[in-house]
Amino acid sequence: MDVIFPRKLNVGDVVRVVAPSRSRAMVMEHDHTDIIRSRFAELGLTLSYGSHVDERDAFDSSSIASRVTDLHEAFADPSVAAILTVIGGYNCNELLPFLDWELIRANPKILCGYSDITALQNAILARTGLVTYSGPHWSTFGMRDHFEQTLRWFTSVVFDTAPVTLAPAARWSDDLWFLDQDERDLTPNDGWWPIRPGTAEGRIVGGNLCTLNLLQGTPSMPSLDGALLILEDDLESHPATFARDLTSLLQLPDAQGVRGLAIGRFQHASRMTRPLLEQIIDAQPALTGVPVLANIDVGHTHPLATFPIGGQGRLACTETQTSLTLLRH
Repeated sequence: MDVIFPRKLNVGDVVRVVAPSRSRAMVMEHDHTDIIRSRFAELGLTLSYGSHVDERDAFDSSSIASRVTDLHEAFADPSVAAILTVIGGYNCNELLPFLDWELIRANPKILCGYSDITALQNAILARTGLVTYSGPHWSTFGMRDHFEQTLRWFTSVVFDTAPVTLAPAARWSDDLWFLDQDERDLTPNDGWWPIRPGTAEGRIVGGNLCTLNLLQGTPSMPSLDGALLILEDDLESHPATFARDLTSLLQLPDAQGVRGLAIGRFQHASRMTRPLLEQIIDAQPALTGVPVLANIDVGHTHPLATFPIGGQGRLACTETQTSLTLLRH
């Protein structure tokens, strides 16, 4: 299947906000919409919202029909240049049997989000060939302070076509910033972890590991043959869980074709350490001779890098260089 790259954003474009996982009504309990509105105005972008983003049920989400309708309308509307998700959650994969893949393929546009949105993004890649973007949600733009690096990575990928080389941020946070914007806890970055040496180039597949694994055995699972995997997980994934989930992914028949692996920074509550992660990597036969770089700036900590699911990337993990370059995005 041919890979489809959506056009980049321009000043004056409209961005549609949808809620394929959790509802905006939940997010609005901590209302930072003034900051969000200001941020997009500074970018020269106009926000519009799906009709059902504020519906809220017992799962802090909305009906499948409502979520599918908002997604279809966002892709079909010629005035919409990009689609941004409200936040993650747990149930994005419910939508997959009901999506109009031909509609999405015929109307390629940027789709950005992360966490539970991984299911939608990788399904779109597998079913249509459209490149989507793992990056900040609409709600992430409400972070008042220490958002600059996340914003630079986002704009470099969704506005421009030049290759982007990611490098470790100076500091990072794993705090509930939305509860108190005045009290932020920042940690000096000890750098990325070169776990296995080497260089690799390939088609980027990944996002949230446990969510990606939900696609196994379905028509929505993208091929791992020739893939450069970028994986992360959140505080609910402790070392044993991460090990089991990674093992499951790498036991897929086409995982022998994985060319490289980059792993995002773990949250404090996961209790992951570098020695534990090295043991987990050592137990994976599919990673023999494959470069592995960890503790990179993707996942559920901040700053958060934007990367293209389905785009091309290059991983360098050598004595003189640890980097991840987004070649085509």
